[in-house]
Amino acid sequence: MGVRKGIGELLVRENLIDIEQLEKARQEQKQTGGRLTSALVHLGFVKDRDLADFLGKQYNLPTIDLNSFEIDPEAIKMVPGQLCRKHCVIPVQKSGRSLVVAFADPSNAFIKDDLSLLTRCKIEVVVASEYAINQSIEKNYGQGGHKRIDNIVSQIEESADVLDAAVQTDAMVVDNEVSAEEGPIIGFVNALLAEAIKMKASDIHVEAYEKRFRIRLRIDGSLQEMHQPPKASAAAIVSRLKILSKMDIAERRKPQDGRLKVKLRNGTEIDFRVNCLPTLFGEKVVLRLLDKSNLQVDINNLGMESDQLDLFKAALALPQGMILITGPTGSGKTTTIYSALAALNTNDVNISTAEDPVEFNFDGINQVQVNADIGFGFSEALRAFLRQDPEIIMVGEMRDLETSSIAYKAAATGHLVVSTLHTNDTASTINRLTSMGIPNYLVAESTSLVVAQRLVRRICKSCVADVHVPPEALLKIGVLESELPEFTQLKRGEGCENCGGTGLRGRMAVFEVLNFSASVKEAIFKNESTLQLKRRAVKDDKMMTLRRHALVKLKMGLTTVEEVLSGTVEDDL
Repeated sequence: MGVRKGIGELLVRENLIDIEQLEKARQEQKQTGGRLTSALVHLGFVKDRDLADFLGKQYNLPTIDLNSFEIDPEAIKMVPGQLCRKHCVIPVQKSGRSLVVAFADPSNAFIKDDLSLLTRCKIEVVVASEYAINQSIEKNYGQGGHKRIDNIVSQIEESADVLDAAVQTDAMVVDNEVSAEEGPIIGFVNALLAEAIKMKASDIHVEAYEKRFRIRLRIDGSLQEMHQPPKASAAAIVSRLKILSKMDIAERRKPQDGRLKVKLRNGTEIDFRVNCLPTLFGEKVVLRLLDKSNLQVDINNLGMESDQLDLFKAALALPQGMILITGPTGSGKTTTIYSALAALNTNDVNISTAEDPVEFNFDGINQVQVNADIGFGFSEALRAFLRQDPEIIMVGEMRDLETSSIAYKAAATGHLVVSTLHTNDTASTINRLTSMGIPNYLVAESTSLVVAQRLVRRICKSCVADVHVPPEALLKIGVLESELPEFTQLKRGEGCENCGGTGLRGRMAVFEVLNFSASVKEAIFKNESTLQLKRRAVKDDKMMTLRRHALVKLKMGLTTVEEVLSGTVEDDL
């Protein structure tokens, strides 16, 4: 019974999936060229572990938990890793003339016969989850997914003498650069960029230290160390990245900015924003991936609650006023601000933006790249915009009094202005503006809305499972005692191939929306503290704080307690 028909039909017969889900899984299988079981798990129709238990029962075979089983090294030697990867099997134990082999698909009788001929042993089949088998293959045979890049690192290690010579002087780096690149360096950099795109990383960190050189990827907001090439290769790899980004490779004493573009086989183009910074033991390079295909600019899909979204849309519909999007770097402000602009982008309005840098380009919006090196900063761009007959202005960031003053004057004189600030929450934004030198009355009368946001990681849909969280733990993170009955259906991710074993995949935003109501304006005129203003907004206007919105996502089974704690701070109200 083949995988493509048998397993799918068995699952339908047992009502674990329906016909429509089976067809969707078969379509994905055709597109990816993988196994039907992989497609079913990836689409979230069945859980990896549940599938293994089901197949074990159907074929009357024992199941095995490879995470708690110590695999016999002698068994590993008997079967090539390439064959294990191709058929998703792994030998786990050898006893006399018998070899126990874990199968993800026990219906594959042909591979069982092949293994018997290859090893000259009787094959005893046990069933394990596909993810657990792949993890064991990587652990015991080497990481298949990183095979190419690891091989290149080996080549770099073999070239260590040449690379050591290349880092002695600036002149030799330039002279030896071509010979180094013709070997493993170009291949390593290309593979690194491809790996980052495949893993949907947001940033690549290339870092040199006194005795080591490491490369980390930021995936779903968390940095993960991926590679440690030889320290001697640092200068050559950094030089290659600087050349691709059109930087001056001879300049090592000051920071540089650049961009590079990668074109995938499917025609998709991905831009990288690159910054190079001199550190104590070499240059650090950070590459930010700018994948427009992943940019979600539908204002309705930002993840705001209905009340928050109504306030946001109402502010955007006003003919004038200031809308501020706040939060730390990497909190998703770009997505929110571009979503607002996309909603406003119609043929009857003139929209101009001043950005540093312009991350994504949009048809119908006049986007301007500011350049402080030539004296063309945000304030100069704003002055120019006001002579361009605009209705809507976007300022990438209000960093100083001059820029903020011009932006607020524009908001007070018939223009809709959207901008960002790096503040912790909505209430502290008021204090930041007044401390810059913006008068209270101007802040109160010209600001329409302040949106604060954070990103928290989502639970992986492929391995989601129920979890019990003690009431005491929920009370500590801000759940009210009267709300405890609403928090009984919480979820967690068990860890699978799709999420790399973390149980988390992707991120979502949580928001705090401060509407400038009469109560809030009164607090500003009275110079009330940040805490007093926040209390007013929560009490009088029912403002949902960042922590409260994160708890809503927790209650919906979209994130975890740990993410609520790491992404938001406790409300001190």
